Amino acid sequence: MNQIVRPAAFQLRGEAPRATVEEERLHRKRRLAASYRIFALKGYDHGLAGHITARDPEYEDRFWVAPIGPWFGHIRVSDLVLVDHDGNILAGEGPINQAGFAIHSAIHKARPDVIAAAHSHSIYGKAWSALGRLLDPISQDSCFFYDNHVLFDDFTGIVFDTSEGERIAAALGDKRAAILQNHGILTVGRSVESAVAGYVAFENACQAQLLAEAAGTIKPIDHEVARHTADQMRGGDPGAYGFRPLWERVLREQPDFLE
Repeated sequence: MNQIVRPAAFQLRGEAPRATVEEERLHRKRRLAASYRIFALKGYDHGLAGHITARDPEYEDRFWVAPIGPWFGHIRVSDLVLVDHDGNILAGEGPINQAGFAIHSAIHKARPDVIAAAHSHSIYGKAWSALGRLLDPISQDSCFFYDNHVLFDDFTGIVFDTSEGERIAAALGDKRAAILQNHGILTVGRSVESAVAGYVAFENACQAQLLAEAAGTIKPIDHEVARHTADQMRGGDPGAYGFRPLWERVLREQPDFLE
C-alpha cells in the first residue's frame, strides 16, 4: 500500500533578531517606508490624508513618519521624519501632517505596547465609518477583529487639536482597531508589520460587509464560534504574518524604497 504523506504544518521562516538598537531602527524604517508603498498599491492614498507611524526603538517618546506632501508611492527610508511627542522634528525634513501628529502622538503616549499605528481615508473603511456601527463577524477573516475594535463616534472635524487625539486614544483602549465615525479606520500593532497588515485586513472586512449587506440579509457567525475563531488568530504578533507577502512584493517591484 502507498504510504500517506501528510502535509507539514505551515510555518513562515522567521527573521533573525536585531542585535543592536541601530539595526532595529533600520528594520522599522524599512518596514515603514514599504508600508507607504503598500498603501499606494492598495489605493489607500487620498490627497494628503493618511499617516503611518513607527515608534523609535531607543527613544520611546519619538516616532518616525513620512513628511506630508510626497505621494505614498514615492516614499523612501531617507524621506522619513523623526518627531517627538511635542511635535518637534528631530531628524529629516518636514512638514508633517498635523492631524496625523495629533492622533498618533496621543496613541503612542497612551499605549506603550503599540509600536506602529496606521490610518488613511481608504474608500471602504470611510464608507463603513459613515454607518456608525461596529463590524459584524460575517466571515472567518472579519473574526480577526471580533471584540477587538471600537467605534469613535465623536467626529468634530479635522483633528488638529491634540485633545481630540487623546479622546481617540482613550476610545481605542487596548483594542487593535478603531472605526472613526464619518472619518475612516485606524489600526495599531506591536510591530509595523502587524499594524499595516491589520489595516489591510480591516479595510477588506469593511468592503466585505458593505457588499454583503448590499446583496441581502447577512447571517453573522454565532458569538461563541466568532470568539473561538478570534482566539485562534490572537497571541504573539499575528498581523505580522499577513505583512510578509506585501513586503516581498514591494521589495521585488520597488526596491528603491530602501534608499
